Parts: sequence; C-alpha cells; structure tokens
Amino acid sequence: MMNQYESDIDSQNDVLTEPEQAQIPLFHVVMYNDNFTTMDFVVFVLVRVFAHGTDKAMALMMEVHHKGWAIVATLPKEIGEMKIAAVQEYAEQAEFPLLLTLQRA
Repeated sequence: MMNQYESDIDSQNDVLTEPEQAQIPLFHVVMYNDNFTTMDFVVFVLVRVFAHGTDKAMALMMEVHHKGWAIVATLPKEIGEMKIAAVQEYAEQAEFPLLLTLQRA
C-alpha cells in the first residue's frame, strides 16, 4: 500500500518530466581560402562576427589557409545566414572576395 509521501513523489515526477523539444536543424558556416583576403581580415571577422577569441580565430584562420576551408560556426540556419551577410558586408567594404557558405550539419 502506498503512503501519502510516495503518492506525492510520483505526482512530482510527472510534473518534472518535460515534453521533448523539437530539435532546431543546425548548419555549418564554412569559410574558404582565397589568394586576396588578408589573414588579419579573416581574424577580424572571426572575432567580430562570430565572437571567437583571438586564439581560436587565429587557429581557424590557419586551418582555412592550409586546408582551403574550415567550419567557423555551427548555428541555426537564420542566424548563420545573418552572420554570412555581415561578413559579406565587411568584405565588400574592404574589397575582399571572402567566401562563406552554409551547409547542413
């Protein structure tokens, strides 16, 4: 036979169980190497737009430089699109052809 306290515990478990949240699809923001965009500019946008620390930005810049590309962020699609647009605006102002794409994670 259940006592009053056991019954309360069972009802609390029901309350504490959260419904499953829908998973938001994530996308990789991929940055590509080119022969014109400066390394300093790449680090600048990685810090300014993607909020990476300087050390992480430097490491990503070197990965882009040596490998030809790197995933610089993984975000929901709309946020990734906004970040890419911000980088493109900076790149156009600086007259650099920096390319970024969005790929399903």
